[in-house]
Amino acid sequence: MASHYERELRTVLAGIPKGVDAVTRSCDAVAKARAMKVMDRPFLVVRAAGSGMEGSGDLLALRGDLCFPIEVKSSKKSKLYLSGRTWDQYLAMVYEGKRCELMPLYAYRLKGVRGDSWRIFRVDVGRLSGRLGMLTRRIPELPKSRNGKPFLDWEQGMPLHKFLALVCRKDSESPLKNLESRIKKVEKNLADNHVRDNLDVIDMELR
Repeated sequence: MASHYERELRTVLAGIPKGVDAVTRSCDAVAKARAMKVMDRPFLVVRAAGSGMEGSGDLLALRGDLCFPIEVKSSKKSKLYLSGRTWDQYLAMVYEGKRCELMPLYAYRLKGVRGDSWRIFRVDVGRLSGRLGMLTRRIPELPKSRNGKPFLDWEQGMPLHKFLALVCRKDSESPLKNLESRIKKVEKNLADNHVRDNLDVIDMELR
């Protein structure tokens, strides 16, 4: 059954029209339009399960600007706690994410719901650079239980159609690019102000 949902997600990320249409069939027009963006900027999706490489997830979604290892989970319950084998999978994804500076993802499919039944979470691997660093501000990480252990809560994840709209925007319309530009301007202004403050101190000392 898990492989069925892997195939479902794989066809969506690959931008296959029939796959995107099947997943968004019961979604509203806005969600459909957001999901359709993946057809303009699709991923090459490789099934990693069974490869023997811990931390690679079930799927690898690759594109010129991004790469995500993705662990696929499904359940009839909105919350899924990690233990035993699933906890080992999580730890392996954290390790590989840190080692390779990647953002591993969990894709959680809730069974028996209408609309967008997928939710996306990121695995917290610390600081990331470039576009992945910008995406950490938008994609929610796995929530934590009372004892601080990460788990999956479907209600707290990012809907798949919003994730697709975020990562498949063209550079000209990407808010991430605009945000990055604003951050650089702020950092430059802070640096300039720091230099001016130091010059003022030196000037006062010379008087």
